[in-house]
Amino acid sequence: MGGTRGTKESAVRADEDDGRLDPARWGGELGERATLVQFSSAFCAPCRATRRVLGEVAGMVPGVAHVEIDAEDRLDLVRELGILKTPTVLVLDAAGRVVRRAVGLPRKADVIAALGEAV
Repeated sequence: MGGTRGTKESAVRADEDDGRLDPARWGGELGERATLVQFSSAFCAPCRATRRVLGEVAGMVPGVAHVEIDAEDRLDLVRELGILKTPTVLVLDAAGRVVRRAVGLPRKADVIAALGEAV
């Protein structure tokens, strides 16, 4: 998956106690093995394509969940995590730690490869 690796700094800012992004903060649940968190906006065409790609991957890989967050509705998280563009995808491991981060429309093969780091 293109983009930059999730940094410890961004993960720690998400939940300073233990470096995890607490699912209660975004109103979702973590996948058993990994979670694909997508920040989107209403008029973003690449966001719709990203939703399709991530949904397909989550459907193919057992224990992986896909959660989409409307960036405009969650400006607190957007600012805290340094989300500058949509779509931005965070790959979380089973504990909720950010292991990868990418901006733009990901390729399915890149998402699958990024999940290898999370599981």
